[in-house]
Amino acid sequence: MAGSWVRGADGSGFGLENLPYGVVRGADGSGRVAVRIGEYALDLAAVAQAGLLDGDDVFAQPTLNAFLELGPAAWSATRARVTELLSAGNSEIAYVPELARRALLPLDGVQAVLPIEVADYVDFFSSIEHASNAGRIFRPDAEPLSPNYRALPVGYHGRAATVVVSGTPVRRPCGQRAPEQSGAAPTFGPERALDVELELGFVTGPGPRSGAPIPTSDAERVIFGFVLLNDWSAREIQRWESQPLGPFLGKSFATSIAPWIVPLAALEPLRVAGVEQSPRPLEHLAVSEPWALDIDFELAIVPADSGVETVVSRMNSRGLYWNAAQQLAHATSNGAVVRAGDLFGSGTISGPEPGTLGCLLELSWGGRDQIALDDGSTRTFLQDGDTVVIRGAGERGATRISLGDLRGQVLPPDR
Repeated sequence: MAGSWVRGADGSGFGLENLPYGVVRGADGSGRVAVRIGEYALDLAAVAQAGLLDGDDVFAQPTLNAFLELGPAAWSATRARVTELLSAGNSEIAYVPELARRALLPLDGVQAVLPIEVADYVDFFSSIEHASNAGRIFRPDAEPLSPNYRALPVGYHGRAATVVVSGTPVRRPCGQRAPEQSGAAPTFGPERALDVELELGFVTGPGPRSGAPIPTSDAERVIFGFVLLNDWSAREIQRWESQPLGPFLGKSFATSIAPWIVPLAALEPLRVAGVEQSPRPLEHLAVSEPWALDIDFELAIVPADSGVETVVSRMNSRGLYWNAAQQLAHATSNGAVVRAGDLFGSGTISGPEPGTLGCLLELSWGGRDQIALDDGSTRTFLQDGDTVVIRGAGERGATRISLGDLRGQVLPPDR
């Protein structure tokens, strides 16, 4: 692919191969749909108003939802046209100074906001390594995997209203905790085992109007793109309440996503065959094409007092047991409706080695082991003031696709 005329875009991870979508807010306070190119945001509403792109009404919006509603044909046409406009040698924007000034906005001069109005939110449990480790930690005397794990993508229904964009502080939740000793009453107070979960989320356009199940073969027509996701977790609250049902208050206080959603089309070079599934999934969950994504991630902690960042773990999403097409097929197999702006999380991405674990629960083995940071301090779980940083990017040959980074700082509880 030819390069871009935008300075610094080529080789940045946000070149023409990527072109992720988000929403930015300028000095006037209004949100506008934009595409990231290098260290700039291309205001698609400004480009459309100049007559160079169809869809002014959907781009002059504070969220991507109206654009998502248009479906895959419009997504493809818009991506092709934006690629053309940003390619080297194209003069339609590059050599029109006034339009370039209005449309190509330095990222340090705008605020990237939550890119979608989250219609619904589902989080899965797709890493067999994470599921096995969590089982060993929470149920040391039982089988680590539930009997249904290899039969279906286990998930829970999250809370859409508490999904926030990168950079939004997260306040330590309070909640009910298990009795300290047998026969005692449960206690209520600030969560003492606050954790993160490094995940890969995907965002959908509209599903079938009838609410018909979406087969894995149709997933490409519904999945718009992928985004970094942090499913903040209150482990004490989660452990006490998940008897017998799944996560509730231990998860619902905050979920963070990155501001830029990478289109599925941009990730085509990173699609690879997934892990072998045994036993073979039932027919409605079978896939006939590669759906695993070869993306590298890293998880870092930055203490407030030192400001020194420590990468505590690195992992790759190609090893997930259940993929996005299977997650979507399972979620809709009973006729559940998918709407534009639905968010689906992969669940914690963990690998088989000690340095490839996607949450502190695993890295500290339930709080037993200390995690050493580069400033000399240690952690088992997060402390007030800590900032969590998640990054993701994939490479295939000379092509690099970045998902950017996702940040959130822990604030003290509101008491």
